[in-house]
Amino acid sequence: MIVFNRPHVIGTEFAYIEQAIADGRLAGNGGFGRRCGDWLEQRLGCAKALITPSCTAALELCALLADIGPGHEVIMPSYTFVSTANAFALRGATPVFVDIRADTINLDERLIEQAITARTRAIVVVHYAGVSCAMDAIMAIAERHGLIVIEDAAHALMSTYRGRPVGSIGHLGTLSFHETKNVHCGEGGALLVNDERFVERAEILQEKGTDRARFFRGEVDRYTWVDVGSSLLLSDISSAFLWAQLEHAGEITAARMRIWNAYHAAFEGLEARGLLRRPIVPENCGHNAHMYFLLLHAGGSRDAFIAALAGDGVHAVFHYVPLHSSPAGLRCGRVAGDLPVTDNAGERLVRLPLWIELGYDDVARIVGAVHAAAAACVG
Repeated sequence: MIVFNRPHVIGTEFAYIEQAIADGRLAGNGGFGRRCGDWLEQRLGCAKALITPSCTAALELCALLADIGPGHEVIMPSYTFVSTANAFALRGATPVFVDIRADTINLDERLIEQAITARTRAIVVVHYAGVSCAMDAIMAIAERHGLIVIEDAAHALMSTYRGRPVGSIGHLGTLSFHETKNVHCGEGGALLVNDERFVERAEILQEKGTDRARFFRGEVDRYTWVDVGSSLLLSDISSAFLWAQLEHAGEITAARMRIWNAYHAAFEGLEARGLLRRPIVPENCGHNAHMYFLLLHAGGSRDAFIAALAGDGVHAVFHYVPLHSSPAGLRCGRVAGDLPVTDNAGERLVRLPLWIELGYDDVARIVGAVHAAAAACVG
């Protein structure tokens, strides 16, 4: 069986972990954590990057920084992972689900303004599969209505929008370093602070609501509890693993892109025959080959397609059950208008294996299995 994902290991992770142990500073914001944060700040151009235990934790920091609470609404896509909504529902806010675009599977910027009410506090965009949302239009909407834009860039490290790093455009951004992501440390994430007014408070919230970071910089003679907060730091052992990955982020992206391009070329004929649709990447977006997905013909059976691939030794998966139709989504959120594109993607989308140790023979086998499954289950 060709598995769906196998986390890549560079090889220097183990030496860096040993170094972290020898340094004797294993808690969060240690030497390797600072290296990772500095790398993100320099590469992405954000005012501050804080390394967190997960992207979920980073999103929860965003909710705190934006002072989101009961009675507030937060606009977001329904076609996303539960953390996007959970971070704000935990604060008592209502996720407001808006439909996605048929081309990029991203939040449809044309539908945002009609979902805005007097209770709207923020817009959360999700850059699906590492392809950027239409950030110019979204930032303009936010400016007109006085809203905060939060980029859930869990899929999108090394992606760009009009030449700008994804995650660095909204007021706040988040990254994931989960083992399923291009660059990982098993479990990890980052908060990207692009609006400098949030920098000092972000440090306080991450450090249990204390001004501990200022104390270590010598700015105060003692630290104390000054705000609400939680322990939202990644241990330096995990940060050491992450540092090895970040050092090679460009090579990892290039290797994944070769596989993505091979898939894209191999399925052109199936798309031309109307059996499926390949990903669409707008000209102004540079993506990172985070995933390769197919949208099956509406008349086909996704379950049968995935089962056929499994029969040929290929482990493929579908993605999200749309949040607006989930038990918690029905209870905690509301829908702004109809969501036909979201419902369609929730029924048709299939993700193929994509990890950088896949060899030429593996890719050829996957391509052959997809062609056979498309003919049997979709054609």
